Amino acid sequence: MFTGIIEAKCKITAASKTGGGLRLILDLSPLDGELALGESVCVNGACLTISSLDGKEASFDAVEETISRTSLASLKAGDLVNAERALRVGDRLGGHFVSGHIDGTGILRNIRNLASSMELTVECDPAITDMLIEKGSVALEGASLTLTDVKRGKFSVAIIPHTLEVTTLGDKKTGAALNVEVDMLGKWVKKLLGSDPAKGSGITGDFLSEHGFS
Repeated sequence: MFTGIIEAKCKITAASKTGGGLRLILDLSPLDGELALGESVCVNGACLTISSLDGKEASFDAVEETISRTSLASLKAGDLVNAERALRVGDRLGGHFVSGHIDGTGILRNIRNLASSMELTVECDPAITDMLIEKGSVALEGASLTLTDVKRGKFSVAIIPHTLEVTTLGDKKTGAALNVEVDMLGKWVKKLLGSDPAKGSGITGDFLSEHGFS
């Protein structure tokens, strides 16, 4: 579990395909504290496990499922990625609960520079925006952001100068693929309300009335 508060931008020292997956080697020296084999690190929003460790240089293996849902396959040596270590019990929750399980990728369609911030507009699968609300939270490339506008198949987020400085979002160009994770509360609401008929009827109106949600 993570918070979406990016700790550092870390450099990829090597990237190679392994069957249908991908092996990434990252220089995690910008991260504080000792690293441990088997530790989870959020890399551009995707929860990956340290499979080998040499000082602060860590290897991660991304499997086919992860590759199919994220933009990790486009990474190469020299690229910078957003990195966050797992949330510890008792830590401050500055962003929102982020699982590191990417729901899909969106395409950056517009960048608007404002007086003291930047607004990004992302086009994505309507199934993603169905679980987003204006002023709610979304994780973009692992960063917890506030939604300023939501339309079917498109959403916008505002990014403050500090976030632009400590993440890779300020370096993105239009047309870039970005990893998107919906706030898990939105996923549970959609499931419980049965908004997808193919996946079950969900909670009925009678059930909601009986439990004080009429």
